[in-house]
This record gives sequence, structure tokens and C-alpha cells, in this order.
Amino acid sequence: MQLVPRQGGGELAEVGAAEQVTEVWLANRRLSEHTRAAYRRDVHAWLRWCASWEKDPLKASFLDVNAYARGLEDQRLAPSTVARKLSGLSSWYDFLIKIRAIDANPVAGADRPNVSRDHSATVGLTPQEVDALLGRAAESGRRHHAVMTLLADLGLRVGELVSLNLDDVGWERGHRTVRFVGKGNKARRRALTPAAAEALDAYLELRGADEGPLFQTSTGARLDRHAIFRLIRRLAAEAGIAAADRLSPHSLRHAFATAARAEGVPLEDVQDAMGHADPRTTRRYDRDRHNLDRDPSYTLAAARARRAQQ
Repeated sequence: MQLVPRQGGGELAEVGAAEQVTEVWLANRRLSEHTRAAYRRDVHAWLRWCASWEKDPLKASFLDVNAYARGLEDQRLAPSTVARKLSGLSSWYDFLIKIRAIDANPVAGADRPNVSRDHSATVGLTPQEVDALLGRAAESGRRHHAVMTLLADLGLRVGELVSLNLDDVGWERGHRTVRFVGKGNKARRRALTPAAAEALDAYLELRGADEGPLFQTSTGARLDRHAIFRLIRRLAAEAGIAAADRLSPHSLRHAFATAARAEGVPLEDVQDAMGHADPRTTRRYDRDRHNLDRDPSYTLAAARARRAQQ
């Protein structure tokens, strides 16, 4: 379909052209394939909703967006999920403004869910549960063990893990490393722990040295995120972890941040390791941040006591 601006105001000649515009919008954004796919789904869901209510998405008002959001909430979606969907939709409308297809963004005036930066719906894991999960993964096979160890020891996003190729594994200044493209299309590198390197080497003995995806299926295809979702839940259930049916690969990422902070790793180092642009995001992952044992008043009191003894 052709994008035909109308003189004096700029409407799309056909509503169906909105999907074509979506692809142009996505092509001009620096996004990972996972984020691009999520945005595409979110826009298409909105377009379907508009079609079901016989509304032109290019003439939608903030009242229409509010009705759509309330419908999402009625589906028992988490507030953070609804907010994310509206955020993507808002970005889409901003693009339509730039190409003069519309004059105003209807999402801008909509009533978005209030999402606390301190809240995360992801189910976390204790260090002991991570140990149990890795123990079960080691019994389940070399590939499973390598996958779970990299997620646990490096706190990688599942998209970062499945995107790894064999030639992304290497050495740098005496460190065994992996290189990948993180969120925002940023090139990143991480050091492998001895346990991760050992698990990966054991898997590579079976995989072989041919090029291609680092983690492959039995047919040589790239292991996908859905397979890893199923894997972590199965292994957790076999390990006797109570919340096994609610876990995700992101649970290991949360556990990484919480354990690192509990062991005294500075917030800035955890932030850099996780690839967060905003330290507030890292703090949200730190499930132990409200532990009263970490109250700085204890540290100050101890320092005062040491001075009094001098």
C-alpha cells in the first residue's frame, strides 16, 4: 500500500497503510530484534482493536487509548506490561507526526498505569535456589549446564544469550570473554567466570568447532528464547524450587544483581555488567536493597565507635 499524505493535514489514504508505516518506523529505530518484534506485536494489536471497534487509528483520541488500556487491564496484564505497550504505541504515533501523517499523539494525553521503579514482577531466586538449579542443569546435560551457568554467572538477558555465535567467544587480556550486542544495539563484552568457562568448554567438546550459533538444537538451528523459558521451569521443578512454574530466564538476571550487591559489589559495577543506562534500573533488580542489615547507620556508628577508642 502507498503512503499518501492529504494536503493540509496529512492523513494516510488507507488505514491498512499503517502496517507498512510500522515497518518503516521499526527500520529507522536502533532496536534489538526482540524489541522490534515486541513493538510490532503491540502496534498490530492496537490496529486490530481499532478495526474491531471500527475506529480509524489515525483519528484516535486519548479516550480511545484509555479504553484500549482498560481492556488490557481487564485481561489481567501487569501494569508494567500495559505501560510498556502504550510506550511503544506512543513512539509509533510520534513517528507518524514526524512524517506529517497526523498532528497529535493520542497516547500523550492517555491515562497510563503508574509503575513504580522499585517494583518488578519478575520472580527472583535465592543464591541457594540458583545453586540447586545449576546442580540439576549439570545432571541434565552439557548444553543445559552451559546455558544456565552463563545466565546465572553473567546475568545476561535471554536475547543476548541466544544471539551468541561461536566466534563471539574469545580471550582478552588474560580473560575468557564473550562479545555480544546488548540493548540499544550497544556492543558489549563480559568476562566468563571459571565455572562458566568450564561449562562452556565441556559443551563445545560435544558441539564441535563449526561456525554458527553458539547454542544449537540437535538439528543445528539456533536455540531460541522459548526453549530456554521451558528449560528453566523444567529444571527448577526437578530441583524442587517452589516457584518453578513462574520463573523465567530473567529470574536469573535478578538473582545476579541481588547476589552481587549482597556480596558488596558497588552499584556502578553491577550497572555496567548488566548494561543499564540508568542506575535506578539496577536498583530495582536488587531485591535485597531494603535489607536493614545494609542500613548505612550501622557503618557510621561503627566508625564513630572506632574513633572513640583512638
